[in-house]
Amino acid sequence: MTKSELINVVAKKAHLTKKAANEAVEAVFEEVIRTLKKGDKVVISGFGTFYVSKVNDKHVEPFGDKTKRQLVKGHRVVNFRVGKPLKKEVW
Repeated sequence: MTKSELINVVAKKAHLTKKAANEAVEAVFEEVIRTLKKGDKVVISGFGTFYVSKVNDKHVEPFGDKTKRQLVKGHRVVNFRVGKPLKKEVW
């Protein structure tokens, strides 16, 4: 499902115009991003939890070449832990 498909579904199910549905979807995404940037979790009951974790610096061997190790700097990544109701529906 693409973002535009999601907007169309929200517009239809919530009886909104596409413009209003787009604004609603954008507002949700913006708030999720803002919360994750702060380092907080986003918990959507019955769906799952988005959270940020830190990956430490590490040395890797590019394409199996053991003579040239490269440093990959530490960074933050977004993770998702699926909720039980969603897991039951999908599995």
